[in-house]
Amino acid sequence: MTGLNLPPIGFGTAPLGNLYRAVDDETAEATITAALEAGLLYADTAPYYGFGLAETRLGRAIAGNRDMVVSTKVGRVLEPLAATAERDRHGFVDALPFAPVYDYSRDGIMRSYEASLKRLGRDRVDILYVHDIGRRAHAAAHDARMSELLDKGGFAALEELRDQGAVSAIGVGVNETEVCLELMERVSLDIILLAGRYTLLEQSPIDDLFPRCAATGTALVLAGVYNSGILALGADAPAAHYDYAGVPEAIRQRTRAIERICAAHDVALPVAALRFVLAHPQAASVIVGLANPDEVRATMANIAAPVPDGLWSDLKMAGLLRADVPTWTE
Repeated sequence: MTGLNLPPIGFGTAPLGNLYRAVDDETAEATITAALEAGLLYADTAPYYGFGLAETRLGRAIAGNRDMVVSTKVGRVLEPLAATAERDRHGFVDALPFAPVYDYSRDGIMRSYEASLKRLGRDRVDILYVHDIGRRAHAAAHDARMSELLDKGGFAALEELRDQGAVSAIGVGVNETEVCLELMERVSLDIILLAGRYTLLEQSPIDDLFPRCAATGTALVLAGVYNSGILALGADAPAAHYDYAGVPEAIRQRTRAIERICAAHDVALPVAALRFVLAHPQAASVIVGLANPDEVRATMANIAAPVPDGLWSDLKMAGLLRADVPTWTE
């Protein structure tokens, strides 16, 4: 990756954009301060998170701090709402009064980037990701969105920003592997932020995307290690989500089976979930979403908690974990 060394652990700011529940300004600032004090010096954000709220809060909390690595995203332009906003929109509660509008064209990329710099109070960011491109997000509109990015100057704008030194690296931040492979046939990506696709619940990217990244020298940042919450809260927690939505019964049953084996080894489910993702040697960094200082402390404790060899071998024996994935033991 171009001139950038990432800390092994970073934090995601979607929860500070009030994802699923409102977080007040004081708690948001205290969370970011606690993360920095714990050594989490990479922060990932996006205009979409609270429709500018997460970027604004992050910028306020890290003002003057030039040791931070900061990534944000493009692909949506925030347009002011003409009427009073609903309290819950796109899963964000009490967000700022803007509507996210997809735009992957050159103009959309540049407008989004410039607005992010203003909210963050910075003259540059380290990494700029194209956010939520792909069939998973756009379905029948996928080809049109890809044309905006590749044929209407969107990706060329990213390359110009990198070449000018306005950003250090460019890539995509997505929840699917297919679009990464599709783009890698057309353009060169410095980095990919992959959320939710390499976790205790699924490991399919090791068949195609991970080898491709190794061959091209594309850095991997792994996020969504708890699959939107179920691997942090447990299969039967009322607030559990999977892939930003309700929990399918098959996923709930699989999570229960993982929980039983974790309990037999006296390992908490979120410890296993985080340590599993951290174990992959291709992970340039692992992003954990944080909503309050207690979650910062819990994350650091999860990283340090002992995990016996037998946990991983039992998960593999039960068919709950692929036999060929790397694992991390003491």
